[in-house]
Amino acid sequence: MDIKTLKSFIAVAKHKSFSQAARELNTVQPAISRHISALESELGVSLFNRNSRDVAITQAGEQLLKDANDILTLTEQAKTQVKRAQNGQVGTLNIAYLSSACLAFMATLISTYKSKFPHVHVTLFEMTVTEQIEALKNEQIDIAFSRLLPNSITDEFTSHNIYIDTLVAIVNQNHPLASKESFDLALLKNEQFILFNRDEALGLFDETITQCKQAGFSPNIISQPRHMQTLVTEVAAGLGVAIAPYCVRKLYSKGCHFIKLQNVTTQIPVQVQYKKNNSSATVNAFVEIALEAREEIQKSMKA
Repeated sequence: MDIKTLKSFIAVAKHKSFSQAARELNTVQPAISRHISALESELGVSLFNRNSRDVAITQAGEQLLKDANDILTLTEQAKTQVKRAQNGQVGTLNIAYLSSACLAFMATLISTYKSKFPHVHVTLFEMTVTEQIEALKNEQIDIAFSRLLPNSITDEFTSHNIYIDTLVAIVNQNHPLASKESFDLALLKNEQFILFNRDEALGLFDETITQCKQAGFSPNIISQPRHMQTLVTEVAAGLGVAIAPYCVRKLYSKGCHFIKLQNVTTQIPVQVQYKKNNSSATVNAFVEIALEAREEIQKSMKA
């Protein structure tokens, strides 16, 4: 029993005529007759009662007609779904992101994607850099918005820069340096430092220590929070000063001042990352939208 045979059967049942069925299907009557005979032989039943004047469907034929229509409907649905899957229009997409680095644009990005691909189920995961790396390696997420990957795994992934961030000082609004537009990092040598936890962002932590050493001091670290919002909150509470990417100002940061650091030119990329051997159309479609939005994202992160 194949689709072509079922179509012949449905056409005969519809027209109650082998000749009209042949005309509808752009074939010849003997071909239709062969299809019906083969179907009756395979099923071991008579599907039509035939006489010289008309063709009447049997009870067995009525049952097959119902099922045959369902089969053809499912077949067309399957064809449509396959084409949608090939074009990235159906499926699932798991995306991880750094809240501090992506909060300003992630909702708009997802909304744009969903407007074009409404049948793809998108799940968002707020993860630290360390969590994202593990999730990428274990294929728990499809796409990551994160910092630079460790050199040991960069060959496994494709990465595109979304925007480049810079390091800034974060001080309480009542701090003596709060009114300055910029200052030398050396002015903070006697301060208590709040630095983002090294286990969560190894590169960021080590770069901060390096910049402090180049400014002539080792920071007195009193806190290493695992969430950027906690870091900003601790500064707002007057517990110390911080060095962090400029993007953290997009968090709730009332009571904090973000100040440029003179002679610190460290670049901190935010990248979109995914498996290099990726063959998912949903991933490719989302990455394309993210790259198209790059210029707008870069403008928003400078504002």
